[in-house]
Amino acid sequence: MLHEPGKPPVPKEEDGGPCHLCNAACCRYFALQIDKPKAKQDFDHIRWYLCHEGVAVWVDDGDWYLEVRTVCRHLQPDNTCGIYETRPQICRDYGLPGEDPCEFFTKDMEYDLYFPDDKTFDTWYAERKARKKAKKHKKRKAA
Repeated sequence: MLHEPGKPPVPKEEDGGPCHLCNAACCRYFALQIDKPKAKQDFDHIRWYLCHEGVAVWVDDGDWYLEVRTVCRHLQPDNTCGIYETRPQICRDYGLPGEDPCEFFTKDMEYDLYFPDDKTFDTWYAERKARKKAKKHKKRKAA
């Protein structure tokens, strides 16, 4: 942690997450990697996920994720963990040096794709289909 006299300490990413300074963003959702959609049914399943409140789907470095926005039942009103001593290993490992940094260090998360709802996904899917159709048409003309 960097500390200049007269200024609050500034955490360094390599020291891990500064949980005592955070709003517990990581305790307010979980994300699971899902298979990259290939078939029409896969895209329909993603659309179905996105029809539900508190769900998003995003793509980062080519990997697809389903995000469920729900608060951990052990999160305390002061943003501390009510089961800190017995918390799951995934919580213990999160934000450690060498791993993906915690949200404290990545406030401006940028994804390759981000779908907060089914309408956004529908628009992207329609544009994707149109691009594929145009590409196929262009190949036929060139042949």
